[in-house]
Amino acid sequence: MRAVVFAQFGPPNVVHVVEVVAPHAGPSEVRIAVRASGVSTGEVLIRAGKLADMVPVTFPYRTGFEAAGVVDEVGEGVTGVTVGDQVFGMASPTTRGANADHVVLSAWAAKPVAWSWEEAGGAAGSVETATRVLDRLGVTAGHTVLVNGAAGAVGSVAVQVAAARGAIVIGTASERNHEFLRSLGTVPTTYGPGLPDRIRRLAPDGVDAVFDCAGGALPDLIAIAGDTARVVTIADFAAAAHKVHLSHGAPADRTGKAVGSGADVLAVHGLDIAVRLAKSGRLHIPVAATFPLTGAAAAHELSEAHHAPGRIVLIN
Repeated sequence: MRAVVFAQFGPPNVVHVVEVVAPHAGPSEVRIAVRASGVSTGEVLIRAGKLADMVPVTFPYRTGFEAAGVVDEVGEGVTGVTVGDQVFGMASPTTRGANADHVVLSAWAAKPVAWSWEEAGGAAGSVETATRVLDRLGVTAGHTVLVNGAAGAVGSVAVQVAAARGAIVIGTASERNHEFLRSLGTVPTTYGPGLPDRIRRLAPDGVDAVFDCAGGALPDLIAIAGDTARVVTIADFAAAAHKVHLSHGAPADRTGKAVGSGADVLAVHGLDIAVRLAKSGRLHIPVAATFPLTGAAAAHELSEAHHAPGRIVLIN
């Protein structure tokens, strides 16, 4: 089968498609014939070598953490799903490999009828991350939440999940994406200098929680929240210096090296929540662009440019 890999750190053109041996479902797993899979922002950073000191990598590295497709193998002990079912979900963080013709999923849910394959293929990672961080922040009805980097792959899902919990959501993005944020039920503002003042005008009673999807603004975000415990980042690797929690699910190597040594438990329950929200029309997965599996390098290039509102998805 075909799979997307890179065998060295470098620019997007180190990403290519190769033939590999197909995986098979083990206990508590299912295998799917992939229809669509997401391009992970984190893996774009890994491929560029920007996380080399934090995330352990074994070459060749097979990319892809999330996918949607049709179940063609059901592992021992699995119930509630059969061959032929349409699902979306996540591969194990240690094996990944979802950008391929087949992938083994360790967590999954039924594909919502309302979602296209493209939406479903790019959903699981953003849904899991959004749920994990909003759970940690304790976001619930009546809270005011700031999502920094709200137009991106995770941010665009996080604002919807937060709103579905009954929160008032403010999101930062470049001005060209403000109408996009409004369409998601979010109050938009620009990022950059003067952000605390802009947020005070939008939320005079203060902000209860800050979800940082962009990085580079922790001093301002802490000032807005008033407490480091009310800020969680998924994008700023200087978080520890600011006493802010960096949330991620990356596994550690055997020595405990890398980001993975402090990984959070994955919020796989978010997948079932997403299905319920999708059925009621309260969760859409914005898709910025699609590429064929053989266009993975171009997809990485677009992701690296940071100009895509929503998910970048590979189509089989």
